[in-house]
Amino acid sequence: MTHGRTGVAWRRRGSALLVALIAVMVLAALAAGLSTYSGSLQRENEGDEHASRALYVAEAGLSLAIGSVRGGAVDEQTDELEVGSDEEPLPFSGGGYWYRVRNNHDGTVTVTSTADVGGVRQATEAVLESNDEGIFNSALFAGNVSGDPLYDMKFGGTGVQADIVNGNIYSGRNVLVTGGAQINGLIRAAGSISGGGGDTGKTLPIPDIAGMNYATTAHYNVNALFASATYKTHTALGGRAWQVSESSPAHIFRRNPSDRTSATSSTSKDDYFLEDPYEAVSGSSTVAPANGTRITLAGHDNNPGSNASNKVYYIDGNLWVHNNNIYSFTLFNSGSDPVRATFVVRGNIYISDNILYQNATTGALAMIAIKDPAVASSGNIYFGDPSFGTLERMDSFMYAENNFHDNNLSATGSAKVTVNGNMTAGNQVRINRDWGSQHSKLTVNFDGRIASGAVTLPGLPTAAQGEADWSVVSWRTVAAR
Repeated sequence: MTHGRTGVAWRRRGSALLVALIAVMVLAALAAGLSTYSGSLQRENEGDEHASRALYVAEAGLSLAIGSVRGGAVDEQTDELEVGSDEEPLPFSGGGYWYRVRNNHDGTVTVTSTADVGGVRQATEAVLESNDEGIFNSALFAGNVSGDPLYDMKFGGTGVQADIVNGNIYSGRNVLVTGGAQINGLIRAAGSISGGGGDTGKTLPIPDIAGMNYATTAHYNVNALFASATYKTHTALGGRAWQVSESSPAHIFRRNPSDRTSATSSTSKDDYFLEDPYEAVSGSSTVAPANGTRITLAGHDNNPGSNASNKVYYIDGNLWVHNNNIYSFTLFNSGSDPVRATFVVRGNIYISDNILYQNATTGALAMIAIKDPAVASSGNIYFGDPSFGTLERMDSFMYAENNFHDNNLSATGSAKVTVNGNMTAGNQVRINRDWGSQHSKLTVNFDGRIASGAVTLPGLPTAAQGEADWSVVSWRTVAAR
């Protein structure tokens, strides 16, 4: 009997040992699992930390990339800009980043920044839109630097006399569209927009005239070239005036003609008239390049002198496009070399006759009026002929540091005027073109060749760089590559 009890005891002991062994194995497995989980959790925490830090580094890189764009790192000739790379990242906060800027050539750029921290990558992307609605990108621009709170850029008229603008416009205060006027482009205004939709509360930079220093940087100082001028009669052009030899770049101007003193008697400084005494005069009233009196540049088309195209002409005085015997002037060259010039006038510009490109694809003219501190009302462009209404068309890029004024405020003024180019003012574009029940129609067809880079002109002012030049329109996290 004792033997039997001993066998039972051993069986009980064996069962307890088996249970203990199983418990040990379970506990060991649990310990191993906990160790693995703890290591995995630690690695996951480290990965999360690296991912968060990588995102912060990517955003820091994106901010630096945006700063480089606003600092002028991208221009029309830039397609793509890369700084750093995945092989050689720029070190930052325990990791590294690299960025790429892509010019979309539509007024926007795409900026992508990628960062790597501990082998974890993150990427962010932003799209920036250019705010440059100045001399290159606007059909009409008025900076309103005077801060006039009552300024309205006005458009009006009804039926066939309604104003039409084909291009973007900007007003440094308000825009007022009435009647049947059409703005076929984006309207931007620092103040309000009445009669149309657009963006309000916008402040855009104006061109930096002081930085151009035209008096010393221009190719030709017209006043200095007229030191050798002689006083001559030209019956076809009218009266006696000072003029220079055909080989001089300044031969396309006559100074202080005697038959137009009624127009110039109230102006300050000398008056230069755009007219070429070495070309035949056309009195045709047909507004077409073939019917205009030619303006030919020195050195062009086998003309005497050195090639005077693509040059800046500086006039310390006033410039007129106005002749009693002529309706239109044509920038002419029978060869393939394009006629291009920039006229900078330290005074006022008066336009009352048509000025046309012979070749609208390659020809280009910029007329820039800048202020003279010694002359109270300067830096203006006046257009229109209040006496005869002969002005119908202006082919030109025009910038007035001060204002644009309309001279057509009379019953005999031009019934319509078309600008093929643009009108940009540092202060205001004053285009109130109503006289009684008559409205003189203004059509502005924006010439985008300079904005697109298809045409270049020397001496065009640019806006000072700054944050106002680029707006961030989107910012997001993207997949890292």
